[in-house]
Amino acid sequence: MKHYDYIFTGAGCAGLSLLTRMKAAGLTRGKRILLIDKSTKNENDRTWCFWEDQPGYFEPIVYKQWADIWFHSETFSQQFSIAPYRYKMIRGIDFYNHCLAQLQQDPGIEIMQGSISEMNGTDGLFQFTINGQQHSYRDAIVFNSLLTETMWQQKAVYLLQHFKGWIIETPEPFFNPAEATLMDFRVGQHNGTSFVYVLPLSATRALVEYTVFSEKILTDDAYDTGLATYLHNNLKLQQYRIDAAEFGVIPMTNAKFPWYANGMYHIGTAGGQTKASSGYTFQFIQKQSAAIVQQLLHNTFGPQSKPAAAARRFHFYDAILLQVIASKYAHGSRVFTDLFKKNSPQSIFAFLDNESSVAADLRIIQSLPVLPFLKAAGKQLLSR
Repeated sequence: MKHYDYIFTGAGCAGLSLLTRMKAAGLTRGKRILLIDKSTKNENDRTWCFWEDQPGYFEPIVYKQWADIWFHSETFSQQFSIAPYRYKMIRGIDFYNHCLAQLQQDPGIEIMQGSISEMNGTDGLFQFTINGQQHSYRDAIVFNSLLTETMWQQKAVYLLQHFKGWIIETPEPFFNPAEATLMDFRVGQHNGTSFVYVLPLSATRALVEYTVFSEKILTDDAYDTGLATYLHNNLKLQQYRIDAAEFGVIPMTNAKFPWYANGMYHIGTAGGQTKASSGYTFQFIQKQSAAIVQQLLHNTFGPQSKPAAAARRFHFYDAILLQVIASKYAHGSRVFTDLFKKNSPQSIFAFLDNESSVAADLRIIQSLPVLPFLKAAGKQLLSR
């Protein structure tokens, strides 16, 4: 039975963000640490997009950023300057290479490639089934970022944000690299709340992503049709080459994910760091990681010290919006149109970051369809 001071199950955004920050703070010095993931992290398998109003912890690997965004729907289109915010993109492969290059310098960090099918922890003894074999560890602090079905609650509202994106190349300059399309709802809404975002990487290259909020994912052909139709009908683009594709699914739910359970600390999406109403995760992971590092440095870390918890009202806001969309009290395209038509992007970003004031929250809420949100709020209050 090997002893480790820390064990990380999952080497995705949450695990690598936290461990990289711990190493930078000197918390890994003299420690034995095990990092387990099923992937070698040598592929560009995803893209993280987020907004920031200042240079962030991972600023050196930001691949592209934009100061101007577009919002489109059938009834409203507008370009916005989002200063002091910037909308940023980090590629998965750049993130993995950046983090792993730092971690591999530490002789106490061991990386194991393996798929974890079972995890149990009681009284300081942890038993993991990795690649079909049982491994036992004792007296480690375990950070888990793997989402399991046992975390889901039956009375919560559940939706999936699922998407497929193409990186396309055009033979002639077509895109404005200074402007990104954050949301374009001018696509068919028959699959659920659906929109496309366009992130130009150069005048001839862009990531175009077709996104849907619904209970079930689509067939691969449906995503391809959505993308091809948008490029042809909306962008009037006739010639392009598909250089790469990505696909992802993000849970959108008001379920309360555990901080400490089964002897383990839960981080990332498994620890409730995915914004229920938008699916944004990257920045919430960074807030949680920074808070955990501070707790470890000041010896305040423990089961009762849940870090980076937002005010409870934001969880209630998310639950209401999810209820509106899931119950079809109002279509998502209408909700987001009203949101961007009646508010500045800066106030929207602060609201979605759980950083707005109560007065600012009220202005946002007043801009949304009244009856659908009252109905959803009533249902949420009754469910509690």
